[in-house]
Amino acid sequence: MAGFATSFWSSDYAGGLGVLFGKLQQGVQENQQILNVARLRADAEDTYGQSLATIGPATDRIPGGFSSDEGASTRKAFEGVRGEMDAAASSHRKIASNIRELVVSPFSRWCEAHAARVQNSQDDLQSRIKIHDKQADAVRKFRSQYYNKCRLVEDIEEEDKLAFQDPQNESATSPKLKNIPTIKMSEPDEAEQEPIDIGDETYQPEQVKRILTHMLENITIGETRVPILGTYQNVSSGADITEYIQKHMNASSVSYAERIGQDMVNNNFLRLVGNVGNTFANSTRMNYQWKPVVFQITGIPEKKQTLVRSTTAMSSDSVDSPVGAVGEYLAGWNPLNNPYPNETPAEKLRREARESDDRYKASVRKLDSLRCNLEEAMVDHLKFMERCELDRLKAIKSVILDFSGAISNVIPSLQSTVDNMMLFQETVQPLGDLRYLLENYRTGQFVPRVQTYENYYNSVDEQTFGVDLEARARSDRKRVPIIVTTVLTFLDNHYPDLEGDEARRGIWLVDVPLAATHALRAAINTGKSIPQDAFDKFEVPVVASVLKLYLLELPDSLVSSHVYEIIKTIYSTTATDASEETRISVIQSTLGQLRLANIATLDAITTHFTRLIELTSADEQYIAALAQTLAPCILRPRQESSLTMNERYAYRLIRDLFAHKDAIFGELKRASTLTHSSSGANRPRAISTDESNRRAHMEERQRAIAANRSRAASPAPSPRSHRRDRSSGGPETRFPVATSTASPTERRGTGGAARNSLEVPGGADATPVVDGAKPNGTAGLSRKPVERGVQLEDKPMDD
Repeated sequence: MAGFATSFWSSDYAGGLGVLFGKLQQGVQENQQILNVARLRADAEDTYGQSLATIGPATDRIPGGFSSDEGASTRKAFEGVRGEMDAAASSHRKIASNIRELVVSPFSRWCEAHAARVQNSQDDLQSRIKIHDKQADAVRKFRSQYYNKCRLVEDIEEEDKLAFQDPQNESATSPKLKNIPTIKMSEPDEAEQEPIDIGDETYQPEQVKRILTHMLENITIGETRVPILGTYQNVSSGADITEYIQKHMNASSVSYAERIGQDMVNNNFLRLVGNVGNTFANSTRMNYQWKPVVFQITGIPEKKQTLVRSTTAMSSDSVDSPVGAVGEYLAGWNPLNNPYPNETPAEKLRREARESDDRYKASVRKLDSLRCNLEEAMVDHLKFMERCELDRLKAIKSVILDFSGAISNVIPSLQSTVDNMMLFQETVQPLGDLRYLLENYRTGQFVPRVQTYENYYNSVDEQTFGVDLEARARSDRKRVPIIVTTVLTFLDNHYPDLEGDEARRGIWLVDVPLAATHALRAAINTGKSIPQDAFDKFEVPVVASVLKLYLLELPDSLVSSHVYEIIKTIYSTTATDASEETRISVIQSTLGQLRLANIATLDAITTHFTRLIELTSADEQYIAALAQTLAPCILRPRQESSLTMNERYAYRLIRDLFAHKDAIFGELKRASTLTHSSSGANRPRAISTDESNRRAHMEERQRAIAANRSRAASPAPSPRSHRRDRSSGGPETRFPVATSTASPTERRGTGGAARNSLEVPGGADATPVVDGAKPNGTAGLSRKPVERGVQLEDKPMDD
């Protein structure tokens, strides 16, 4: 059964906690209702007993009567009835006393303590969320300042480039420039002779000139206004450019048209204005400015507008602070003590951009630390609240039992009423009620929301976690991010040190404290290669847990959320109507839509677990538990809802990946080979990343050079611009990582001793403890090196 710690999460943290604490406060009110019933019953019994006790003295106040005849039988009967009433009065007063002593007094004290525990947890988490949200607002403001400064630096650099470029005026006024030979123009001509790759085609300079001229004549070009920065001239929307590419450049799809547009951005023909980054998209809201080089190539005059931006200290400082601009300017105005004398406006803008970048980085690091602390506190409080709620349900069951016992011990004649109360007490199921609360009110599973540092120039060298998978792999120059291969390799090397196959399998299922995982995350979240000794201070389950946390913190799941509905359709329609081969074929074609980095990473992780299952002879129960644990790490919906929380499509996908790994990924590799062979005839080969036979290839290359020394040297190819081509190597180059797997360990947190129903949950068992026992044996997995796929240490990814 899922617990509180995995069920009440939301994107803003406060939404899920609001639902949970609403139910917990409802439980506090239920406690008061039960306490009120017991208190009123005790008052009623006491009142009834006192009323019965007044009957005898009231009859004694009547003169004469039975007091005159001592031996009469009627007098004896009257005294017997009166005695029974006195006994009944005493019994009811005893019942009232028992209810107060056994139920009202202890349960009222417990209710007050329980309400205080719930309120303290709620107040603590709310204060932490407020601090986190306040820091998140500060990060957004510092990010805006940083981007504004970078844009101003770009503008002034563009001004500096164009400030003194007027060849006609210079040639007319300067006698030194009149006799310059025309041969001097050969340098730009030689630079222009380089072919340019756009889409899947390579164009010569004359072809590029004709294409750009036709574009400027047929695409709508206007101006767009950007707040703060002003108005940009020579701007076209992404939708207009995409429409032209599809119509005149034979783009078969929108994605291919966007790829051509991205190549035009990369070749400095276009630049994105009014938004972050340099990504090309088919959107009317994305505007792209034609750069001056386009007008220089085509010869079409560029429409210009005089800049109205002021570079005084007042205007440049006005966008720098989240607080009042005038106040900051006046506070920093000190003409007698200027720390930067003789500083030009351009130097000042660059300095301010660096300072704003440093402030932005520091604020992001502080926010990340606050987020980790908040998540750790939430996990601890949620686990503690789950124990408190279970104890509350058990306390209610105990109270009903004590309540019925307080009555039955005094008046046996009320046995039928007591039997009914005992029956009601038997129907109370604390675990069932807790499961009902989870199934009907949970808001979402644990998926961290990371606020990353967004560099203006799209660099991801500052961080590892929370960064897009493809961007991380490209920065690492690997097909699979270094953190994934490093963790899997570490586990491969340490599986033999664990005692028994069960311990090896169990490291993926143990509940590792989030604080320990965050400690390791903080040590390796640098954006750089992970040192060999980085994992030595941590236990093996913590290392496995940090890989799961890395996958959870990705902006999109490893199997993208864009194909979630396709996966859902596969298991909704083909489960009963189609054969297993058909389902596997559809899954393979669906995974083929993912990016290369995602497919290679999924292949490496799946290979690790399939070998783990095989070498440790894992049973069906373990495979099901492992797939359930990995499901949110591999595939998540774009927006979690009450419907998606109960869906098991990610679990079923992982089961199919485990069972049919070779068929699925083998077909993907073959498809990649066919793609390379069909495209190789029309375009130059990209640099291969396969270095598995590097020595043999080098020897063959040396022999070929020696054999062709007598021939004339062929002209060297011109430098190539950046391409996103796939590697043209064989099927082994499609996924250069095949990480070996062995088996994990199981460390289960031990719970505390049994507690009474009204006892406060202890701190010792509030958080699961991961034992640090050092296993000795290597049963089930020898130290013999596991056969691996292509080595991953020397795999630079082609630029």
